Amino acid sequence: MARIRKRSIQLSKLCSFACCRSSSQDEHAQIGQKGYSRVVYCNEPDSQEQIRLRYRGNYVSTTKYTAVNFLPKSLFEQFRRVANIYFLVVACVSFSPLAPYSAPSIILPLVVVIGATMAKEGVEDWRRNLQDIEANNRKVEVYDKSSCSFRQTKWKDLRVGDLVKVCKDEYFPADLLLLSSSYEDVVCYVETMNLDGETNLKLKHALNVTSFYSSAESLKEFRAVIKCEDPNEHLYSFIGTLYFDCQQYSLSPQQILLRDSKLKNTEYIFGVVIFTGHDTKVMQNATDPPSKRTKIERRMDRIIYVLFSTLILVSFIGSLFFGIETNNDLSGGNYTRWYLRPDKTTVFFDPRRPAVAAFLHCLTGLMLYGYLIPISLYVSIEICKVLQSIFINQDQAMYDEEMDRPAHARTSNLNEELGQVHTILSDKTGTLTCNSMEFVKCSIAGTLYGRGMTEVEIALARKRGEQLTEQAPIDASESKKSFKGFNFRDEHIMDGKWVSEPQRDVIQKFFRVLATCHTAVPEVMGPDEIMYEAESPDEAAFVIAAREVGFEFFARNQTSIKLRELDPTSGIRVDRVYELLHVLEFSSARKRMSVIVKNPENQLLLLAKGADSVIFERLSKEGRAYEERTKEHIEKYSEAGLRTMAVAYRELDNDEYKTWEQEFLKAKTSVSADRDVLMDELACQIERDLILLGATAVEDKLQKGVPGCIDKLARAGIGIWVLTGDKRGTAINIGYACSLLRHGMKQIVITLELPEILAQEKEGDKEAIAEASLNSIKLQILKAKSQVTEESSTEFGLIIDGKSLTYAMDKNLVNSFMDLAMRCATVICCRSSPKQKAVITRLVKSVTGRTTLAIGDGANDVGMLQEADIGVGISGVEGMQAVMASDFAIAQFRFLERLLLVHGHWCYRRISMMICYFFYKNITFGFTLFWFEAYTSFSGQPAYNDWYMSCYNVFFTSLPVIALGVFDQDVSARLCLKHPLLYQEGVRNILFNWPRILGWMFNGLLSSIIIYFLTTNSITGPAFRKDGQVADYSVLGVTMYTCVVWTVNCQMALSINYFTWIQHLFIWGSIAFWYIFLVVYGSIPPTLSTTAYKVLVEACAPSILYWLTTLLVVIAALLPLLSYRAFQIRFQPMEHDRIQIQRRRPESTEYDATQRRLSESSEARTSSELPSEVRIRIDNLKASSKRKN
Repeated sequence: MARIRKRSIQLSKLCSFACCRSSSQDEHAQIGQKGYSRVVYCNEPDSQEQIRLRYRGNYVSTTKYTAVNFLPKSLFEQFRRVANIYFLVVACVSFSPLAPYSAPSIILPLVVVIGATMAKEGVEDWRRNLQDIEANNRKVEVYDKSSCSFRQTKWKDLRVGDLVKVCKDEYFPADLLLLSSSYEDVVCYVETMNLDGETNLKLKHALNVTSFYSSAESLKEFRAVIKCEDPNEHLYSFIGTLYFDCQQYSLSPQQILLRDSKLKNTEYIFGVVIFTGHDTKVMQNATDPPSKRTKIERRMDRIIYVLFSTLILVSFIGSLFFGIETNNDLSGGNYTRWYLRPDKTTVFFDPRRPAVAAFLHCLTGLMLYGYLIPISLYVSIEICKVLQSIFINQDQAMYDEEMDRPAHARTSNLNEELGQVHTILSDKTGTLTCNSMEFVKCSIAGTLYGRGMTEVEIALARKRGEQLTEQAPIDASESKKSFKGFNFRDEHIMDGKWVSEPQRDVIQKFFRVLATCHTAVPEVMGPDEIMYEAESPDEAAFVIAAREVGFEFFARNQTSIKLRELDPTSGIRVDRVYELLHVLEFSSARKRMSVIVKNPENQLLLLAKGADSVIFERLSKEGRAYEERTKEHIEKYSEAGLRTMAVAYRELDNDEYKTWEQEFLKAKTSVSADRDVLMDELACQIERDLILLGATAVEDKLQKGVPGCIDKLARAGIGIWVLTGDKRGTAINIGYACSLLRHGMKQIVITLELPEILAQEKEGDKEAIAEASLNSIKLQILKAKSQVTEESSTEFGLIIDGKSLTYAMDKNLVNSFMDLAMRCATVICCRSSPKQKAVITRLVKSVTGRTTLAIGDGANDVGMLQEADIGVGISGVEGMQAVMASDFAIAQFRFLERLLLVHGHWCYRRISMMICYFFYKNITFGFTLFWFEAYTSFSGQPAYNDWYMSCYNVFFTSLPVIALGVFDQDVSARLCLKHPLLYQEGVRNILFNWPRILGWMFNGLLSSIIIYFLTTNSITGPAFRKDGQVADYSVLGVTMYTCVVWTVNCQMALSINYFTWIQHLFIWGSIAFWYIFLVVYGSIPPTLSTTAYKVLVEACAPSILYWLTTLLVVIAALLPLLSYRAFQIRFQPMEHDRIQIQRRRPESTEYDATQRRLSESSEARTSSELPSEVRIRIDNLKASSKRKN
């Protein structure tokens, strides 16, 4: 038995500018040509014709690897790194006589490092595979012709041509052609949040010819053929033709239901599978995000090349001296070093062929000194970054309780880049604001209604120095009950008091328009609770406002809208039914929306709302009674940062309406290319001679903590750009409210709203307009640059609109404009498009050469997020599209302060210190090998046992450096936020510039010299054992290695600012593990342990000389660093040094004045080191804060 179909508004019979447009004949003429060759046999997936086409199945995989290609592909990924290729070659050559150590000792560490990285990638890919399995095994109802019923099957088993049934709140399993729905007029509502991030519902409707297939029985005989475009990534376009019952019907995007969108407010739909699996539009869009590498990582690659060059140079020097020594072995027919038996030697030491011996020795040296290259560097950094990301995710200070969303590091590759951000580019709506529209004020019949002041009004009053004696903030106003979308308070309107107002008729018409002129759908949740599904937050706010005043919209069907209104005469609520005749929907081109209704008194009414500029130009002479006052009120609302919309109506003549309707329906059913133009013209014909009722004002409130966050980021020396679609006046006032624009900051406004440009536009000569506009922008930029140069001590804010920005980005002007913009503390781009946002981001990144961060919340911000060095998505109400394209996700803009100033600073410092320390410890170790080889006539003899060398980077020095990269803090989170100027260490890259890197390398070289020469001179002369034996090769190696392990781990202890038990465990545990390793490894038979056999137990441990030498060498090796740090802290302290010194001082009153003076002097010294624009910005911020106090 067929289900009873749900009745709803018959929107297919109404005009929908957004939804009812079909493709033109020119587009559909392409069917069958290249790119338009797909053929679908509806309800015949098993037919031979369909099978021959061999379309993809519906199985989807988003993994990087498969079980078959994981090993080869993952290995290829690992050996794309130059260092890993080097170690692979060394491992292969280690089987030859050239190797100075055994093959297993080099292969094992390589296997451990590569295996750990591959395991990490495998785990991450396995998680993606689990998500794919879940999606592929979802169930959907598929039509079975044999039983004339629907049966459940898995998504992955769907085929092209299958008929499916999707029920309410289910996702579409593939791209479908909508055949029919539970509504009589075959419409359905779709949520596309997974596709474009928008939570507003989209209206889809089927062709009338398929609307009769509304039950399982009727589908048995359904046969049709679809010819359409090939799979592509265009979400908002579709070209196809349905061949049904010997007729052709054009298909448009309004009949297409895309995979991963959700069915809402509709009981069920029937559809035909067109695209499956990776052919679906959502999967065609699933491209890999752009590869982003941090500046530290790029510099690290250059350091690796420097170390490779050093490795080659050292090997060449060693082989040169070796060749000379070998050549000298045969002097005048006599063997100089006869005890080496050069007469019976191999080619490696043959004095008759010194050049060959030197070349082979060079190859040996390339392997021996390979410890200059840190084999575990990459895997250690990856481990640290993953753990850092976990800490970011777990930070409770960035957890939003209201939305139940923590911060989320979607990639761990860019952690340290968070500490180097030079410029932030931010969206406004939904990023700085809540994107939760609230009806707060209105103007009706020239009278202002709505109490309280917005945040922008309060900020504006403070800027002007006005006393806030008028009213409290809107949120502070007393209220009975708070509703989402409604924050209106006025005793003249609320609780039915509007009936006593002198203009109550106008008020009644005003709120009737708000309750009627929309496409919202009511959903009854309870006896007195109605939810509204609207296409925009503004529309929902209007309907809720009308309900709260007394005009409740509670039902709609095919042709009517029902309101429950307060009757002004009787004072009771009555139900009124308005016959809905036409809906002329809102579009970005029309900037207005209208409905034509017939009220219970049989009056034909056109009710309209839209942008004030559009509505005012369509007013009749009689309808302009309140125009001047309404314009003043709209201007006032705009200054307050509110979004405005004008409301008007018109009573239609019956004959006029009938004539217009005939022409309109004729245009609507036309299939000509100019169909849309005809419909627009006819809509304009009826939307005229309007009578103005008033204007609405809705507020998109600033998010909590935005002004304080922006102020703190500015104090950190970070430049902030805001890219918004708002009007210039609204954007400027929002800028003051959120501290982007501050008192004392001079504004530079670049605009084309000038008399001469407007005059050119009236003449209509496009070329002349373009030339005049370009010249005007050029002059404005030059004038602004001279002003900035002359007033170098002043802070500037630049404001430019989207139209002007188009000309400013001209190839001849762009460099000049960017130079001006980068010298301003704040830049606000108004009326900017999504494409402009991405272009501006690219320009800022390329011109400055510094790290840029883009932050946004909507699908229109995706290009900007992907273009920036770091993309931060706000997981707000506009869906998850921005989050999915981002590198980091946070719930509120205010969390950006902690993400950058705390986690960014820590991660930058940790990674920088970690890499520098890695190079230090490897140079220290590697050059002890070089000095020893020089001591042994460059014979290629390693100073240490093979397994000592193999375990150095893996076991004895790796864990402390990982602990440094994960846990170290120069100052606490509280002090990071208290002293935002500390962030400049990362922006200026103080901790990872070439002088600092070379300083650490020099320290390593110096440590190696001290360790080698002090050790050899201390133990090689006197008796080492109790029985009088001197130190042999094995004892020297152990002693020197012990000094290296102690020195590099103690250097680590001196570098750490914040100790936890983990650091203590790793540092002292690594040293202890070296001794344990010596005991265990030394107990193995000498055939395996070779020179390590009982060397600690029998030789070194009993000798006092061993322990004294270790103590002496370690202290001597640490002295250079201790001396340098003492000098630096005393005479050239870094910012974190100053903070630490101040924190350690006694907190008594007698020290307060001294501490303040020291603080001011330190800040003065720091400020003098900063770039001029940053110094000016910070000075102005200090002055601004003093004025506030």
